[in-house]
Amino acid sequence: MVSLFSVVLTFIGIILIPGLLISRRLSVPFSIRNILRFIKLAAASQNDDEEERNEKRGTMGEKEKRGGLPKHVAIILDGNRRWSQKRGLGTSDGHKAGARRVMENAKDCFAMGINTVSLFAFSTENWARPEVDEVNGLMSLFEENFRSELPFFQRDKIKISVIGNRTKIPQSLLGLIRETEEATKSYEGKHLILAIDYSGKFDILQACKSLAEKAKNGVIQVEDIDESVIDKELMTKCSDFPNPDLLIRTSGEQRISNFFLWQSAYTELYFPNVLWPDFGEAEYLQALTWYQQRQRRFGRRV
Repeated sequence: MVSLFSVVLTFIGIILIPGLLISRRLSVPFSIRNILRFIKLAAASQNDDEEERNEKRGTMGEKEKRGGLPKHVAIILDGNRRWSQKRGLGTSDGHKAGARRVMENAKDCFAMGINTVSLFAFSTENWARPEVDEVNGLMSLFEENFRSELPFFQRDKIKISVIGNRTKIPQSLLGLIRETEEATKSYEGKHLILAIDYSGKFDILQACKSLAEKAKNGVIQVEDIDESVIDKELMTKCSDFPNPDLLIRTSGEQRISNFFLWQSAYTELYFPNVLWPDFGEAEYLQALTWYQQRQRRFGRRV
C-alpha cells in the first residue's frame, strides 16, 4: 500500500523541485508557503501512522522513526567567495548575497515548523584570513543585519542567540548582539542561533574548564559528570534542541570544519554541491526530502 509520505516524496521529486528550478530560470513566481504547510502536515500524519503501527507490535522507538521533520537544522554557510568570483563580483557582494539567503531560508525553516536553525556564520579560524578588509567587512555586515532585521525578529517572534568567543568581536557589534538577544529572549517555538567566532574545540574546552572549576570548588563531584552534565555546559545549552538532527554544508565540501563537534555525534550530514547564495527553496526541499528518507538508528540495530 502506498503511504501518504511516499506520495509527498514523489510530488517533491517529480513536480515541486523541477518546478521551482524552472520558475527560477524563467523568473516566474512560485509560492512555497502552502506547499511547506502541506509537507509538514504530511510528515506529521506519517509519524502518527508509524506510531500506531509500532504500538500495535510493541516496538515503539521514536528515535528510529523516519519521515519526520528535523527539530534542529544546522547549516555551514560555504561558497560566498566562489559565488562572487564566478560572477566577476567583489568578495563583499558574495557575502551580501549569502546574508540575504540566510533570512530567506530561515523563514522557510520556521514556516515548516522547524524549531531551531543554527548558522555557522564566522569561525574562529576565519580571523586568520589574510584579507583584513574581508573580515572587517563581515563584521560590518553582521552589524547591518542585526540592526535591520530586529523588527522582523520581533514581529515574527524569533528568538536570537549568538554563540562563540566574544572577546575579539567589535564592541559596536557586541552591543547590537546583546540588544537583539535581550529583545527576543522570551520568544518560543522559533530559535535562530548564529555562531560567530565559534569553534567546536573551544566549545568543548570551555565546558571542560567550567566543570573542572566546579569540581575544584566542590560544586559537583567528578563521578557525577556524564554526557548530560557536559551538554549543559556547552554553548548550545541556550536551545531546547541542542543537538542538530540535520547538518547541511553547502558548496560540495565534505567536512564539518570544527562546527558542533560534540553536538553532531548522531547528526545526519548533507553535502550539496550548491554554493550558499544559490541554496534556495528547491535545494532546501531536496535536503529535507533526503533527511526524511534516512533511518536514524543512533548506534542500534533496527
